[in-house]
Amino acid sequence: MLAAISYPPIPLWDVGPFVFSLHGLFAALGFLAGAWIATRELRKRGFDTLKYQSALTWGLVGALIGARYLTAPAAILDGTPILEALHPLNGNFSILGGFVGGIVAGVWRMRQVELRILPTLDMSAFGLALGTIVGRIGDLAIVEHLGSATSVWWGYGVKPGYDLAPQHNGLECTEATVGLDGFCGVYHHVALYDMIGAIVLLGVLFFIYGRFKLHYGQLFFIWVAWYGFQRFVFDFLRFGMGDAEIGIFTWNQISGLAAGVAGLIFVWYTGRRYPVVASEEDKLWGADFDRVSAGS
Repeated sequence: MLAAISYPPIPLWDVGPFVFSLHGLFAALGFLAGAWIATRELRKRGFDTLKYQSALTWGLVGALIGARYLTAPAAILDGTPILEALHPLNGNFSILGGFVGGIVAGVWRMRQVELRILPTLDMSAFGLALGTIVGRIGDLAIVEHLGSATSVWWGYGVKPGYDLAPQHNGLECTEATVGLDGFCGVYHHVALYDMIGAIVLLGVLFFIYGRFKLHYGQLFFIWVAWYGFQRFVFDFLRFGMGDAEIGIFTWNQISGLAAGVAGLIFVWYTGRRYPVVASEEDKLWGADFDRVSAGS
């Protein structure tokens, strides 16, 4: 090993009775960044952003619930007692679960306030991609989601004394176990890969949105398909690294594969079922262009 990415993790710290982590901080910042860009794009289309803020509030609560409980079935299948697996604070959290819970709760609220769902979800795709990018900064800071051992130069090198995220306590080491290259081990930095993939995805979404005639709903389901398959592929590197597993796949891989396939199906379905996005169609879907001039 001639080189590797290596930096000291930023550990948890106590502030009075509370324990803080950059993981949680950047997850919150990611939500805010995603809400900002989605609101901006929705305003450009003339849709009611006040109603959207209400849907976002519901989406935030749903994301917290989904992030915790999408992992529960895998934990139960792995032998964890049901009450322990369903504990609201103990256990694993999943970004995919957060997406599912947030989208379901947000759509529920959109229906209540009569905000048209498909154009809103389309603009939310930008926010979901940006939120992933920002949120992954926290994972990089605390060094979470490491994958299998590797010899590539962009792997993450663990050095003696590094305090990794609790999930990777078993990879921590002392001077007695350090190798000739100065590392105790080098591992795929899967959180970094996922962030880079989300950056590319965000660029692709803006490119497609600006260059192609899309039908209502297609942009959102392109995000679903891309990110689902992205997690399915990248999480092969995480098998055996502490994530919940079902057979030869991690629980996140199964969730990602299901999302990827469903996304492709709905890209096809919305292309056949709904009209092409256009200003006149937006008016029929509830857009008011007086809001565009008022918000500019």
